[in-house]
Amino acid sequence: MSRDSQLRIFVVEDNDFYRELLKYNLSLVPEYEVSTFATGKELLNRLHEHPQVITLDYSLPDYNGDELLKKIRAQLPDVPVVVISNQEDVRTAVELMRNGAYEYITKDEDTRDHLLHVIRKIAAHVELKQEVSALRRELGKKYEFGKAIQGNSEAIRSVFALMEKAASSQITVSVTGETGTGKELVAKAIHYHSPRKEKPFVAVNVAAIPRELLESELFGHEKGAFTGAIAARAGKFEEADGGTLFLDEIGELDLALQAKLLRVLQEREVVRIGGSKVLKVDVRVVIATHRNLQEEVRKGNFREDLYYRLLGLPIHLPPLRERGNDILVIARWLLTQFCKDNRMEALSFSPEAQDKLLRYYYPGNVRELKAMVELAAVLSTGNTITADDIRLENTSNMDAFAFEETTLEEYTMRIIRHFLDKYNNNVVLVARKLGVGKSTIYRYIKENKLQTIRIEA
Repeated sequence: MSRDSQLRIFVVEDNDFYRELLKYNLSLVPEYEVSTFATGKELLNRLHEHPQVITLDYSLPDYNGDELLKKIRAQLPDVPVVVISNQEDVRTAVELMRNGAYEYITKDEDTRDHLLHVIRKIAAHVELKQEVSALRRELGKKYEFGKAIQGNSEAIRSVFALMEKAASSQITVSVTGETGTGKELVAKAIHYHSPRKEKPFVAVNVAAIPRELLESELFGHEKGAFTGAIAARAGKFEEADGGTLFLDEIGELDLALQAKLLRVLQEREVVRIGGSKVLKVDVRVVIATHRNLQEEVRKGNFREDLYYRLLGLPIHLPPLRERGNDILVIARWLLTQFCKDNRMEALSFSPEAQDKLLRYYYPGNVRELKAMVELAAVLSTGNTITADDIRLENTSNMDAFAFEETTLEEYTMRIIRHFLDKYNNNVVLVARKLGVGKSTIYRYIKENKLQTIRIEA
C-alpha cells in the first residue's frame, strides 16, 4: 500500500511486553499505522475511527474473545479480526471462525511471521477493494446524467428529472424507447448515482440468450441439475445482490419464466435449478424494452401481474429525430471522443454537414449516429467533415419522412435529396427514377432548395 493510504491496525493485548512487541514488529512496515489497547473497553471506544484490521487477544481482563468479537462484528461487520491466543483448543478456534474471525493464531515462536503473513494478505485485499471503489467512483463520473446522455432539449431534460427521482429511491424502473436510444446508459446512470453504487451492476439481454439457457442464467443451477451442469453456478440475481439488475428486452421473456420472475420479485428470494435452498436476494431491478408491454399484455404474450410489478417508474427515451439540436450536440461529443480515442487531430463539422445530420431520420438513433460520425471522421481529408463525408446508409425506409410534420415542399426536397444520396448525385438517373424532369431538379439546386451537390450528367 502507498504511504498516503496506510493500513490502520488496532492491536488489543493486555500483556504490556507482548503488546509492545506486536506493535514494534508491525510498525517495521512503513505502510502500517498501528494503535494498541490493553482492554476491550478501550478498543470499543475507538471503533468509530474505523480500523482496517484488528488483532485480538483471546483472554482480556474485561472480555473474552467470543464476547468482544461479537461486539466488534455488530459495529464493523466487514473488518478482519485476527484472534491471537495461548489456547490450542481446536474447538475454540472453530467457534471463533464460525463467529466471524478472519484467522486464529496461537502464541508461539512463529506468531510474528504468521501474523505478518496474514496482515499482508489482508492489506492486499484492502488495496484491491480501494481500487474497485476508485473505479466505481470513476464510473459514477462517467455516468453522470449530463455525460452519459448528451443533450439539452426539453425532452431529454424531462428524462434527467425522472432519472434523479429514480436514483434517490429503490423503485423499479422501466425504460422504454426505440433501439439505440440509450436505455442501458440510463440504467447505469441511475445505478451509479444511487445508494447501491458500491455494489454490482449486472446486465442481462433477455433477447440474446437462448430460451433453454435463460432460466439458469437468471436464477443459477446446482451441480448435476441438467446435462452439462458440471458445477454449481450462481445466477444473475445472486451476482447482483445489493446492487442493480438490468433486464434488457424484457418483452422477449418466455411466459413460463415470467411466472418465476414474478415470484422472485415478490418474495425477494431465488432457488437454483436442481436445488432446494432458498437464497435471499436484495436487488433493484431496472427493465428496458422497445416493445409496447401494454399491447403485449392484451395479446396474451406478457403476464398482466408481472407488467404491473415491473412498471414502477416509467422513463421513455425519445427517438433522436425528435430531439432537435441535440443531434448536433451528440454528434460533436461523439466526434471529440473518437478523435481522442484514436489520437487524431480535432475535427469539426462544416455547415453543410451539420445540415445533413439535422435532416436525417435516424432509424438506429444514437447508435446509428455514432457509426456515421466515426465513419465520417475516418473518411475526412482535412480538419473539417463535409457533407460528402457523411454516408446515409440506412435511408431505404421512405416511411421515415412521414414521422415529422412539415410542408409538402419540404417532403419533396427530402425525397429528392434521399435519391440523390442513394444514386451518388446523378441528377439524370434520379429524375428518371422519380418520373420528373431533370430541369426541375436543376431548378431546385439553383434556388438553393437542395444542399450543394456535384452534378453528374
